[in-house]
Amino acid sequence: MSKARHWLAALLEPRRRPRPPTFEHARTDLERALDYHFKNPALLNAALTHPSAVGPNEPHYERLEFLGDAVLDLAIADLLMRRFPDAKEGQLSKQRASIVNGRTLAIKAQEIGVGAFLLLGKGEEKSGGREKPSILAAALEALIGAIYTDGGLEPAHHAVETLIADDIDGPAVERDYKTELQESAYRRFKAPPVYELIATRGPDHARHFTTRIRIAGRELGTGEGASKKQSEQAAAHAALDWIEKDLGEQQQR
Repeated sequence: MSKARHWLAALLEPRRRPRPPTFEHARTDLERALDYHFKNPALLNAALTHPSAVGPNEPHYERLEFLGDAVLDLAIADLLMRRFPDAKEGQLSKQRASIVNGRTLAIKAQEIGVGAFLLLGKGEEKSGGREKPSILAAALEALIGAIYTDGGLEPAHHAVETLIADDIDGPAVERDYKTELQESAYRRFKAPPVYELIATRGPDHARHFTTRIRIAGRELGTGEGASKKQSEQAAAHAALDWIEKDLGEQQQR
């Protein structure tokens, strides 16, 4: 049996594994928060199970997280297009990026109490895994993936809208990624970011710039834009995403 088939078979098989004392309330509390009732509770179970809590071929949230990430992107894009029909693509992209990121998702997960229902391994439990932003964000994406698997795209979109609709007031405010990165670089690497213009393309009236960013000799990302400033901001954004992802992976080790 392939790993994927084994995973699915294990997911659909009734589980007797002990859950946190509050898990029986998850179907009530989380389903109310997401405005969705699971037909297959095993999917909700899997979405709340950290990899550290189960064996290598048993269901946990990573596959559902992968799916939920894609569903979340689509749902947010669709919501923004409907909410702001006159907004430009750049504004919509920035607004989506401000919502679909680890920090925002972790906050949303905290608001609906996801941490209380997680099944964690002993080590992750002792290290405060229920409050780790990377784990909370991953579990929330897994919940969206579980809803999509259980009920399809429409209820998944509705759950996303239920979670974030009240937080969307208008096109995104311009963020200064360079300043954010400057502060993060000194905290993490004790060194400033170095920007390098590596390509300029197009005619004079339609230039396109590509900038690379290094911190302490390590390349952390590139960015593109219609001006050098825009390409530097895009590169700083990419570097911040890399730092956030790297920190999350370290926390899960």
